[in-house]
Order: sequence, then structure tokens, then C-alpha cells
Amino acid sequence: MPQCVSLALGTVPILRSKMGLSPSRAIAWTLLVVVAAAQARPASAEITPSNLFSDNAVLQRDVRLPVWGTTNSGDQVTVSFAGQEVSTTPADGKWQVELSPLKASGDPATLTITQGDQKVERKNLLVGDVWVCGGQSNMQWEVHQVAGAPEAIAASANDKLRLYTVPRKGAPEPQAGVDGNWSVAGPETVPHFTAVGYFFGRDLQASLGVPVGLINSNIGGTTAERWLSKEALDANESLKGISAPQGRNDLWNAMIFPLIKFPIKGAIWYQGESNAGRAWQYRALLPTMIKAWRDAWKVGDFPFLIVQLAPFEGGQPITKEPVESDWAELREAQSLTAQSLPNVGLAVITDLGDPKDIHPPRKREVGERLALAAKAMVFAQNIPYSGPVYDKQSIDGDKIVLHFKHVGSGLEARDGDLQGFTIAGEDKKFFTASAKIEGETVVVSSDKVPHPVAVRYGWANYPVGNLWNKDGLPTSPFRTDDFPAITKDKQ
Repeated sequence: MPQCVSLALGTVPILRSKMGLSPSRAIAWTLLVVVAAAQARPASAEITPSNLFSDNAVLQRDVRLPVWGTTNSGDQVTVSFAGQEVSTTPADGKWQVELSPLKASGDPATLTITQGDQKVERKNLLVGDVWVCGGQSNMQWEVHQVAGAPEAIAASANDKLRLYTVPRKGAPEPQAGVDGNWSVAGPETVPHFTAVGYFFGRDLQASLGVPVGLINSNIGGTTAERWLSKEALDANESLKGISAPQGRNDLWNAMIFPLIKFPIKGAIWYQGESNAGRAWQYRALLPTMIKAWRDAWKVGDFPFLIVQLAPFEGGQPITKEPVESDWAELREAQSLTAQSLPNVGLAVITDLGDPKDIHPPRKREVGERLALAAKAMVFAQNIPYSGPVYDKQSIDGDKIVLHFKHVGSGLEARDGDLQGFTIAGEDKKFFTASAKIEGETVVVSSDKVPHPVAVRYGWANYPVGNLWNKDGLPTSPFRTDDFPAITKDKQ
């Protein structure tokens, strides 16, 4: 029996003698008083860290690390981790401290938060690199849905790889917190995680030997504008107001904004299918989104690695003849973004498509090519990470000579003669062209175009092209002209 009830029942004889109550009535009166007194006492303090600091979390190395949460007490809060101890006084029910930069560590540690006589612990935390996995359905596509899933899942146990999925929902206003919990990669947790993200993280962790944390924040069928704030859109005159048809910027508010205090190493991004009809606009939209994310996280130009759209018929039959294509224009917007912004990489996957499936199943190679870009661009590994990238052209009589960056060990045509090239004169009419490799250039011509001015390569929804470098990476589709885009007036 609780002590307060025991003491209160000791007053029953007094109530009977003073008030003339029966034993049962005296007991009832006493218990009512006890309950009222208990309800009148202030509730015990409850200190709660953000869910981003759950058991099994990975914390970003080499940066100042905020740790935050809520409480209903004004008492001092103390956070202890990896030999550091920092205290703060809560304000308006919120608290936040900042830990000094930590080195990567594969040894699990406990994060301890105390307030008064309360102690909250988050166990099995590691320090390493954290990446956000953003985009639409091809990023959302799960490990169990892709080629080679059984083998990948069976071999997925890895204590140094941690996974966090942000609940897929929107909100009318920016949210302070996010639900979810970190988990350790393994056969029970990997099957329903982003496949591209998982294979990226698996490859990167194995190569670097440091813990890797992946934050899975994506929703199928979404346009890029839903992943940034109305303020960021409206700050760009060419994008002002485009969020209105979608409504409340359902996804920035609920799935990105709550993450921005949590330091990250970078982001990977697979999206664009839903913006292909407005590909010209994407030239402004994607760089604006990248800048908005970087501004929000306030950690400089963090690495942002893009997956270029995979081949997909999308109502346009596969052909070697010249065609116009909004998907080609969207790929061009992705390429231009990678070339114009600092620390932005591009994974080209023109060999990994499925003509009838907008969700091609070969996601392992996609993740590995993203990891290749990260290892070279972010971690300075001396490895080839890009296929040939168009640089410039020179006109030589009835031929056009194409020059490339990222030639690597040399250019090659896979599986036969070069294909995928078209050529046009000043009339802007393209014809299928012949092409041959000469050293580190490609020479393109056609008997139908005696005075050529422009070349296109892989310019279709489903590109047919076989120009690679000898390091095993394909050439990104491109055009050398600036003829009007078919999506230019679509907003």
C-alpha cells in the first residue's frame, strides 16, 4: 500500500469522531482527499531527446553536433557523450546543447541526458557519415523489390550501417520533430529500405571503413518543388508560385525541415520523372532545391549526388531515328546542374533501364555508381567515377568532331559500331549519323547533312547509344545545339 494512502487511512478514526461519519463514509472521504491532492501535485518532469537520437543512431563526424529535445521542467539539462559533458537551461520547454566535433568511431557509445533525478539513455550510437536519400519512387523502391534481392538481404548484416526512415506524410507548416527510429542493417531491417540508398551506403561503408547512417526521406510520384519551401521557390522569379497547385509544400515541412539541425555528410537524389513534362523549368528548379537544402543545413556546399533518369519508353517507341524527348531534356537539366554547381555529382544509368518499367530493377548498380562518385569527389580516392562528358565541338567540313571530359583510359564502343548519334544542319533537321572514335574524340557525319552545325547523342526517352570509356562507365546523353526545347513554355 502506498505510504500516502496508509497515512491517510490513519485519519479515519478522527473523521468518525469529529464528523460522526460511518466507517465506509470516512474511508471514502479520505480517499477523495488523497486523489485530489495527488492531482494537484505538479507532474514529474519528462525529458525527451529528438527521435533522431534514438538507439543505434549514427552521428556525423568532424562537425559541431547539436543535441536537442523537449522537457516540461526548467531544471538544467546535461548531455554526456564520448567523454564530453555539456549543460543548458531549457527555455519554453525546449533544450539544445552542442558537442565538439567527434572523430569517426566504430565502437558503440551511449548518449546520456540527465535533468534532476531523471536520466535518459540512447545506446549503441556510432560516429561516422550520415547521408539523406531523397527523391521519388525510384529512390523509395525497396531492396526486396529489386534484382538480386534474396542474395543482398541474406548478406545484409552490418553493425556499421544504420538505417532511418522518415514517415511519408506532409504538413501545412514546418514541423519541429520527426517520428522514426534508427536500426542496424540486417535481414530484418534492409528488405523495406530504399534499395538505391542501401547499395550506396553498403558500398561506401565497405570502402571507407567508417560507420554510415542513411536517412530515407522520399515519396513516389512527387515533383521536386514539393521538397523545398515556398519561400525558396518564390525567391526565384522563374519559379514563383509553382508550389500552389501542389498546396502546402506537404513534404519540405514534414520530411526535410525536421532534419536540418541534424548534421549530414551529404545527400543522394533520384527524382525527375514527375517533372519531365516541365524539363526546361527543372534547369532552375533542381539548382534552387540544392541551394535551399544547403542553406537550411548551414554546412556549406555539402555533396549532392544525382541519379540521371533511366531509359524508359514512356509512350515513345525505341528508335534509332531522331526524335524530340522531354525525358532527354530532363536528363540535360540534371547534367547542367551537375556541371554548374560545386560538389554536385551525376550517376549516369543509360544502360540500366527497362523499356516497359519506370522502376528498372537493377538498383544495385545505381547505388554503386553513386558511391563511386562519392569516393572520388568527396573522399578524394583516385578512381574513375564518370563516363565521358561532352565538352565542345569543332566543325571540320562535312564532319563534326566531339571532345570529351572524363575520357579516363580511353573511349570505346560497346558491342559493335558506335550508335546513338544524330546530326543537323542550319535547318535544324536531324538525321541518323555515322560516328567513329578517333583518339579521345568522336567524329560524326551524314551524307544527308553536308554542312553540319549540331550533334545529339542518346536523345530519346529510351536512349540507344553505346559510347563508354574503358573504365566501364557510359556517356551521358547530350546535345551540342541550343535549339528551342519542346518543354520551354511548359510551366
